[in-house]
Amino acid sequence: MGALTHASLVEYLLEEAFEVAETIETGADDAELRGELGDVLLQVVLHARLAEERGTFTFDDVARGLSAKMVRRNPHVFRPDGTLQDTFPASVAEIVRKWDAVKTAERPERTGPFEGIPDALPALAKAQKFLDRAERAGSVPNRSLTSQARPGNPAVVGPGSEEELGDLLLAVVGSARASGFDAERALRGAIRRQFAAPS
Repeated sequence: MGALTHASLVEYLLEEAFEVAETIETGADDAELRGELGDVLLQVVLHARLAEERGTFTFDDVARGLSAKMVRRNPHVFRPDGTLQDTFPASVAEIVRKWDAVKTAERPERTGPFEGIPDALPALAKAQKFLDRAERAGSVPNRSLTSQARPGNPAVVGPGSEEELGDLLLAVVGSARASGFDAERALRGAIRRQFAAPS
């Protein structure tokens, strides 16, 4: 095995993160969740150690940065000194507005609501993230797409091209989101149910 690098560790970080998701979604016990979270933390430690060896940052720097970000991005929870606020906003919408305002102030170079969404996200999760951001920005995509994804609609059976299939999949994600579901999690659950080893 060659020398560890940030790039060579990416696959393990992703794998460990998905193992945490599976542990949660399958209702595994707390001991298993604790172990899986430890595996994710190990990945963070390894990346920080590689950076420390280059003299760029340490694990403590990561922890301090996270703490500062939590305080900075949650002014509805924390005062600037990190102590808790006496009162909290009345609505989730107000919290989201404050969060978005802080993120916009932190990253003024971003020109649109979709910047910063990772290309490496699985497609269903990425579609949901784009739809979330579009709604928050007041720029909801073509609403006719969602109607294509209704149960019993023949379009669900056979799109005529890959492009139509992509539109249909986006519509399914939009419909799931409008119903309060996470399409990525729902598909993972369906795969587990359909392909689980017989007991």
